Amino acid sequence: MNKKHLLAAFFIGTTLIWQSCGNKDAQKQQAAQQAERVVPVSIATATEEIVTGNQTYPATVKPLNEADLFAEVSGYVTQIFVTDGASVSKGQKLYEIDGTRYAAALDQARANLKIAQSNLDRVQTDLNRYQALADKDAIAKQTLDYAKTDLANQKAQILGAQAAVTTAQTNLNRSTIRAPFAGIVGISDVRLGALVNPGTTRLNTVSSINPVAVEIQVSERDIPQFVNLQKSGSAAQIGAVLPDGTEYTAPGRIATIDRAVDPQTGTIRVRANFDNPGNVLRAGMNLSLNIKTNSATEEIVIPYKAVQDQLGVFNVYVVGDSSKAEQRKVDLGLKLGDKVVVKSGLKVGEKIVVDGIMNVQTGVKVAEAPAAAPDAAAPKK
Repeated sequence: MNKKHLLAAFFIGTTLIWQSCGNKDAQKQQAAQQAERVVPVSIATATEEIVTGNQTYPATVKPLNEADLFAEVSGYVTQIFVTDGASVSKGQKLYEIDGTRYAAALDQARANLKIAQSNLDRVQTDLNRYQALADKDAIAKQTLDYAKTDLANQKAQILGAQAAVTTAQTNLNRSTIRAPFAGIVGISDVRLGALVNPGTTRLNTVSSINPVAVEIQVSERDIPQFVNLQKSGSAAQIGAVLPDGTEYTAPGRIATIDRAVDPQTGTIRVRANFDNPGNVLRAGMNLSLNIKTNSATEEIVIPYKAVQDQLGVFNVYVVGDSSKAEQRKVDLGLKLGDKVVVKSGLKVGEKIVVDGIMNVQTGVKVAEAPAAAPDAAAPKK
């Protein structure tokens, strides 16, 4: 290796050593600056109090009664008696399927029943005559036995004919589809002239509208609260908020609590019933259900603005004895205006950062910012 190469290698090695030392010095300097930096913030203390507020749950409107209307006989739709979206009463005609062949089948079944009845009368008369002759030993006993067998067979024919009449009458009745209960129908799935098949062709859906149910999923730890609400029958504590943010005027009542908790989610389904005379609450609507609650014991409460929401994980900055901020995960409970209940993660008396969170990191020193001085230029009142 010549002298030029040796000299170049020496300078490169010296430069790398100098850069490495410089980076370490810079990191130490940055850490020192971080430790010395004091971020002005506003601080609040976690307190305990009896809380009263609304607990909000996402909810879905469910009709108390809902049925898909299917054809039970095959044929062409010859009549539609109701318009799409109309209110209907129980038993009201909705659709008619061509019943010509079903009416003919009923007439045939009735005629067969009359023939069977006539044959029964004839066999019964023959048996009576043979019985009188047998009493006088005027005919063979076998002839009497045959007459009794013919009577039994004819009675069975009567039963078969009556069953055929019932079947034909049922099919004719089923060619007219009626509302199973009072409610409202949706948009028809078939039109006049459509060919329908039993059990496969849906004609429409009918739902009851007043009252309606609003269903929510409740944590298993809140079951006792909802059991008490159901027992009390109180409506003043349950309200609904519509998708546009307006409050629904009528209160609700807890009607049903499901039989079991879902082990996958740890929640149970709860149903509240609401009066719905104007059909404002429509099946499938997503809204919010507010439950007014009072805590049985004092709860830890902090300002809601102190909470950071990171994809559903809630954190606060806790100020330690050395005035250094520490990020801590918390579980939240009831929201009370500008405050929120903390279920776990904080203790009473701990101090948290409220304003100035954006400038705070774990390990940074914080200090209570002085209150803003009144504007001297502002006019005196």
